[in-house]
Amino acid sequence: MSSPTATAPNYELIQQDGLETSLLEVSMGPHHPSTHGVFRMDVKLDGETVVDLQPVFGYLHRNHEKLAENMSYLASMPFTDRLDYFNSMTNNWAYALAAEKLVEIEVPERAEYLRVIMAELTRLVNHISLVGFFINDLGALGTPLLYAFREREKIMDLFEQASGARMMCNYFRFGGLRNDVPEGWLDRTREVVDRFPDFLDEYEKLLCENEIILSRTQGVGCLSRDLAISAGITGPMLRASGVNYDIRKVDQYGIYNRFKFRVPYTDDDVGDCYDRFMIRMLEMRESIEILKQALRDIPGGDIIGKAPKIFKPKPAEAYARVEGPKGELGFYLIADGTPKPYRYRVRPPSLINLTVLRDMCLSQKIADAVVILGSIDIVLGEVDR
Repeated sequence: MSSPTATAPNYELIQQDGLETSLLEVSMGPHHPSTHGVFRMDVKLDGETVVDLQPVFGYLHRNHEKLAENMSYLASMPFTDRLDYFNSMTNNWAYALAAEKLVEIEVPERAEYLRVIMAELTRLVNHISLVGFFINDLGALGTPLLYAFREREKIMDLFEQASGARMMCNYFRFGGLRNDVPEGWLDRTREVVDRFPDFLDEYEKLLCENEIILSRTQGVGCLSRDLAISAGITGPMLRASGVNYDIRKVDQYGIYNRFKFRVPYTDDDVGDCYDRFMIRMLEMRESIEILKQALRDIPGGDIIGKAPKIFKPKPAEAYARVEGPKGELGFYLIADGTPKPYRYRVRPPSLINLTVLRDMCLSQKIADAVVILGSIDIVLGEVDR
């Protein structure tokens, strides 16, 4: 891995059509955390065409996994919030599922429904934010991103009312949830969910047939079906390359087998930036359908099962995964009979999906490399974990 220092442009002489020209090596980044994170691309250019690209990360090393091996199982729950700080609820759930495999705990019905509701609200937050940032990368400053954040704020308010925090929620517990939602929360959530399709209609009318968006995204950053599978790509990126694979359908964790929803995917075996954009738009429609069913059927009752006062699993190992908004998020735990995990490992979708950035950028223009990166949807908190 390259050291996190600025590098001067490097010129490499080449012979082309009898003329002596040169390749230019440019270091793009590291950028401010409010963009795609403290991330750098070392790009080699022939004019404006990308002939090589090396992603460089490591600026935000957080030591998450080693820290978790020196604290109790439950003490790691709030740290999972910070892996993908857009999706703390989903991070909590994946970790809780892994721990619940080590110690058999029955999760109450109401808690299962609330887990699904929080996860699908999180998917809406992630996808609408990604679309706003993606259009911003295309050069459309202002309106699309502000529209996206206007809707995002409504869901963040719901998270705050339920957990006390807008982003780092720390809401899930082994066997259920930390607390029940306050009175009137479900009705407020129904109002937000019922109005969301109108916003999606408005957003699609604004963006999906926009000439500039079509010209800048169609045929750009193509990812073949075979490469996506062999590289371990998951989530919307995989489905945009024509693979019908969703862990909510495959594993049916929680109570997802009770809900009717479709898995959007392309009918082509090569996905471009536009496909990845549209898959996320379609997935938000399906999340709305899941939310409507969950909000309609949620029962009363307890929100946490009977868990041991001291979480001290017998020696065993467990892996659990969820269909996070960015792809497969998994936790691997090894218990050795003590209150601390012997080994704690995260399978982050951002890191895995980032590995095909070079392949998608080769032969593309340098201006398109930024758009391609935006279509992947990464958060450096789970890349440099």
